[in-house]
Amino acid sequence: MAQIDTLPPLRQVIAEHGLSAKKSLGQNFLLDLNLTARIARVPGDLSAADVLEIGPGPGGLTRGLLASGARKVLAIEKDERCLPALSQVAEAYPGRLEVISGDALDVDPLGHLTPPIHIAANLPYNVGTELLVRWLTPAVWPPFWTSLTLMFQKEVAERIVAKTGSKAYGRLAILAQWRTDAEIALTLPPQAFVPAPKVHSAVVHLRALPAPRYPANPTTLSRLVAAAFNQRRKMLRASLKGISGDIEAQLNEVGIDPTRRAETVSLEEFCALARQLDAASPSHV
Repeated sequence: MAQIDTLPPLRQVIAEHGLSAKKSLGQNFLLDLNLTARIARVPGDLSAADVLEIGPGPGGLTRGLLASGARKVLAIEKDERCLPALSQVAEAYPGRLEVISGDALDVDPLGHLTPPIHIAANLPYNVGTELLVRWLTPAVWPPFWTSLTLMFQKEVAERIVAKTGSKAYGRLAILAQWRTDAEIALTLPPQAFVPAPKVHSAVVHLRALPAPRYPANPTTLSRLVAAAFNQRRKMLRASLKGISGDIEAQLNEVGIDPTRRAETVSLEEFCALARQLDAASPSHV
């Protein structure tokens, strides 16, 4: 296997620093540096961009990002055992890697980054979806990031890119596709990781749109989609009755049959219904 830099192979790094993956931290280390280099190339040319990486672990993706030319990488790592290994990476790439020891859910990275900013991460399984939703629902759009290149369990990745009418289609698909172009960039087998998870993984690439795909109040849309998919087997007139007292009339107004179910309703239709609800009762949000 070709080396992407002069640092030791990741198996050696893990052995030297005693970095057995912790299930409590959702860790699964990706050891193949050829794969981490492929993931690092997904966002495109990073030579004039900063990259935020969450959960770098022993630094496999970090090295891929730096070797591919990222201007700077800011890595946030909760597991203090990984810090010595990351220090070695920083020494090999002087002035281009900054490591913050802390929880990505609590750290504000913006003071450490200069736009344009990309986010790339082999996300810990236990916080991946929460972080994605945060990045997709900022108070102001466009967001601080230009693109997201994120590793998820394949099932979660399929929910992000799911099309209307599929079993995977739901809240994550709506949130992601309303404001980004989302695609699965590559799929990885369990044996690519240590320890090997029980499922396949996939890298999703999301490019921020300059404006949402269709106009809608984000608060209204979020409440609407959550209610619809929380009871996805029910007809819309039942699942959405808590949203509006005359939900059937509002559905009919935008041409949505009240007997349909959430998985049949397109993103454009959800946005139209959100606008209708706001127009009918501006105070309901």
